[in-house]
Amino acid sequence: MANQPSSCQYIPSDVQRNDVSLIHGESLSHVFEAKNNIVAVDKVNFAIEEGKITAIIGESGSGKSTLLKLIYGLLEPSMGEVRYKGWLVPTRKDKLIPGHDAMKLVSQGFDDLNLYAKVWDNIASQLPNTNLERKRSKTEETLEKLKISHLSQQRIADLSGGEKQRVAIARALINEPEVLLMDEPFNQVDAAFRDALQQDIRLIVEETGLTIILVSHDPSEVLAMADSLIVMKEAKILEQGSPDVLYYTPQNSYTAQLLAKSNILTPREAATLGIDSMTKIAIHQEDIDYRIDAEATFWIKDIRFRGFYKELILTDGALHLHVINYPIEKIEKGTKVAITIKRHTAIQN
Repeated sequence: MANQPSSCQYIPSDVQRNDVSLIHGESLSHVFEAKNNIVAVDKVNFAIEEGKITAIIGESGSGKSTLLKLIYGLLEPSMGEVRYKGWLVPTRKDKLIPGHDAMKLVSQGFDDLNLYAKVWDNIASQLPNTNLERKRSKTEETLEKLKISHLSQQRIADLSGGEKQRVAIARALINEPEVLLMDEPFNQVDAAFRDALQQDIRLIVEETGLTIILVSHDPSEVLAMADSLIVMKEAKILEQGSPDVLYYTPQNSYTAQLLAKSNILTPREAATLGIDSMTKIAIHQEDIDYRIDAEATFWIKDIRFRGFYKELILTDGALHLHVINYPIEKIEKGTKVAITIKRHTAIQN
């Protein structure tokens, strides 16, 4: 790598670092300057691996999209740095057209698509006319990879949201970027078609070694397709790790509730369930068993239909617990139940 020409030729004073991950953020901050300055990203550190899908997840306003734009070079850090392959990522002050040359960004609004042109033309237009046969074959290959060959002669304006998303991804991929950035990529995709698109993206990663960074607020999306998660809240990164580790052993209540809708209990509340803990604990809804018991102290306060399962809200008058009823069985509000905690996790805050 050290012998390669600088990918940040726009920053001649830069020196490559060989001790960092593919994409490396260090003490990174961004402040939107206004009458009252807004800190969108606050002193974050992160590492993104090559050939993996990394999801940045958090509630609206947590700083997810701002972090994505900092990685791409659309925004300039107020402090700290972002490096790609050890080189600083150039920003607007470093090059005329912002955005890292090795990366492509797919935005939420399909801003780059020509709505009144055909699908074929939207994708093929990204390749030069110097080799028309390669342009034709590469366009066909990309259409097939995203499973939209049958749409090639349709106008973008006539497509559904999910079809437009596939075209936007195909347009971004045709020049074979090393990194694909996606901002809320499944927002306009019908729920019935999301899984198919997600799995197609996973297959592309496996076949090509593409690195993907996506922003999402939906845990069901990222748990199914991401290799690594970055959890953000109020401009800070709270945790980073694999989906299963963050799901089963979250270090804070925000992560536990975001990914698993966990019950968060104080040490005093935990003690009422026979759990001795010096810190807060998280109990996932699926980790509480219950049985009907007329002598029990808990009863069913509410029942919420969630499709293939029901969510029961149990209470003893002071403590409220959310529990999954699956397989669905008939049970009425007011029914007294005894509970058993199968597993709990200590959390830091």
